[in-house]
Amino acid sequence: MFTPDPIPRYSGPPASSTPLGDYLSRARLGVDRGYAVLPRSLAEAMPLPWQQQMRNLLAEFHQAFGHLQWPVYRVVPSRYERLVDLDDDQLAEVGCTVEVGDDGELEYRMRDGRRIDDPETHRVLVSCLDPIPRQADQATPAPPPPARW
Repeated sequence: MFTPDPIPRYSGPPASSTPLGDYLSRARLGVDRGYAVLPRSLAEAMPLPWQQQMRNLLAEFHQAFGHLQWPVYRVVPSRYERLVDLDDDQLAEVGCTVEVGDDGELEYRMRDGRRIDDPETHRVLVSCLDPIPRQADQATPAPPPPARW
């Protein structure tokens, strides 16, 4: 009943001991070095089995770390922009000022006075309008058609 052929071995890379870290380390939407953000409206738009699995995972996560003092997080949709493309409000948001230098050229400086040498290629993170619709926006029912008598 035994086969003389050897059992085939897995030929891929070894399983990772940090699978979530590995996945999140690649460029992913909503992920930076410190946080992974899921737009609630998109998560709630997923199929019911997915939502049930995610609910169970989040419940387990919150049970494991519920003893910690959690702050309230404020998530602000943002995007990278070139410094030279920002308006005055956006420059203030990122802590930058613009002045006319002695040579008549614009000089960009950070809040601490440091001069930014190449503002054409210097990119900063600035807030923007959220392009992802909220669940409430999606759930707004269309007005009923006029009654026909």
